[in-house]
Amino acid sequence: MRNLSGNKLLGPIPSTIGNLTGLEYLHLNSNNLTGQIPSSICNLSSLKVLHLSENKLQGRIPQCLGNFSTSLSVLALKENQIYGPIPTTFANGNKLEYLNLNRNKLQGPLPKSLCKCQRLQVLDIGNNEIQDSFPFWIETLPKLRVLVMKTNKFHGNVLSDHLKNDNIPPFPKLQIFDISHNKFTGPLPHGYFKNFVAMMNVKVNGTETRNQLTDPAILVLKGSEQELVGILVTSTLIDFSDNQFYGSIPHSIGKLNSLIYMNMSHNMFKGTIPTSFGNLSTLEQLDLSSNQIQGEIPWQLTRLSFISSMNLSNNLLSGPIPQFGGQFPTFENNSYMGNPRLCGRPLTKKCKDDDDDDKAAPPSLSREGDGSEFLEGFTWKVVVIGYGCGFILGVIIGYLALLYGRPTWLLNICFGVR
Repeated sequence: MRNLSGNKLLGPIPSTIGNLTGLEYLHLNSNNLTGQIPSSICNLSSLKVLHLSENKLQGRIPQCLGNFSTSLSVLALKENQIYGPIPTTFANGNKLEYLNLNRNKLQGPLPKSLCKCQRLQVLDIGNNEIQDSFPFWIETLPKLRVLVMKTNKFHGNVLSDHLKNDNIPPFPKLQIFDISHNKFTGPLPHGYFKNFVAMMNVKVNGTETRNQLTDPAILVLKGSEQELVGILVTSTLIDFSDNQFYGSIPHSIGKLNSLIYMNMSHNMFKGTIPTSFGNLSTLEQLDLSSNQIQGEIPWQLTRLSFISSMNLSNNLLSGPIPQFGGQFPTFENNSYMGNPRLCGRPLTKKCKDDDDDDKAAPPSLSREGDGSEFLEGFTWKVVVIGYGCGFILGVIIGYLALLYGRPTWLLNICFGVR
């Protein structure tokens, strides 16, 4: 075993490395190596792990790496400057379990010889320039658990129903599915997600540990890249964001009750948010932003007790934001902005029922219907009339007294004078 990772090594990999017969593990990652991968490295017929990630290697991947993959289980070349096509020579009976080519300059289509890698668990070809349609033939890999194809030039329809008559369901072990930032289009078949059995009813016990994969896969969570150091059984993620998908979001996704992260943002989805999403009991992050989703936010989403981040912004949602249960009271304004017909806290726009409540005076101050307003107006009028009548009556009595010389009968009636 040769572990020279993280040592600031400079220069090219010497071609004489092929003389190290019997070498099984070669770790040269996280250095400053330049030049091409020497083809002599394929002379290491016993090599199981080749880890050259995070260097400045250029050139093409030697075709022979596919031929001698009968012993190789881990091939990690991420974060280099490698260009050209992926080798097309993967052989039958190979033992490759982990292939990470993320963040290079690879071009061309995805080689169909990868379907011969029946032990493959992780395939990460993200952040390259691969131009191809969706590789339907890869669906039958029986052990594939991580598929990352993000930020390439893939196009066309995805998730076809063409395998529905086959006995083998597509992606029987898949737990992480990232095809974001491509040009995929078309609707998502409603029956397709029912086959993702590895994302359903996953149970974890206290003794479960990570699979010890040599090189992490890269995912984007909450807008920042994070490394997936290994695969946990509960690491279940779907990211279809930034494509051209249209139609409605399948209700069958609600069966994937072990999902932790789902991102369907920046597409052209219409229809409503499926009420079945309330069954995604382990979901922590949900992003449906920048689509054309209509209708109200289903109250079933309040069942998601573990959700910590939700983005429904820039859609056509309407009605009140659920105000009870779950984590909804913790989400901020930017989770809902860009939905002009949406109302309720935390938005400043109040719902109609809230406006009616605000316009009505508090019960303790309201006197509507008890006649008090009428009495208040009536009271001051009576007082004025009383004073006026008394004044006029006094003037009349005084005039009569002066005129008739104090008639005793009148003064007796009015003032009790005898």
